[in-house]
Amino acid sequence: MQLSPAHHDERLTAPHSWWGIAVLIGLACALMLLPLGTLPLLAGLVGGTALSGLLVSSYGSARVRVVNGALAAGDARIPVTALGEPEILDAEESRAWRTYKADTRAFMLMRSYVPTAVRIEVTDPADPTPYVYVSTREPLALAAAIRASKSSPAGTSSPAGV
Repeated sequence: MQLSPAHHDERLTAPHSWWGIAVLIGLACALMLLPLGTLPLLAGLVGGTALSGLLVSSYGSARVRVVNGALAAGDARIPVTALGEPEILDAEESRAWRTYKADTRAFMLMRSYVPTAVRIEVTDPADPTPYVYVSTREPLALAAAIRASKSSPAGTSSPAGV
């Protein structure tokens, strides 16, 4: 099965250094339990590492997809027909739109460790959301997939199955 040019799928995984920090948290838990003996020390190491690793994994599990005529960013599903032209943001512009240019009504899927993003105006008059801000490591590919999905006949279909 070949994917259409309107397809984009990306997972915003956490950087490798965060996994090292998770191991260090496990070591800190182990050291806190050191006075209680070897078994609590091992339980602290395993439990602390597993819990912090679970948190890193869940934070890094956000997906950005363009499939079946819809943009799926995190928990949001937005038909591409309700979106305007995507604006590719470099690292400096991304920081500006995350901070002083940000609108509190906007939907933002932000990851601090991803420097680039795409901002897309919401053109649906019934939706109070002014724009969608999506962190992405592949802003050109995401913007191209949104444009291709809008121009294809499948871009007018419902976002079922997303």
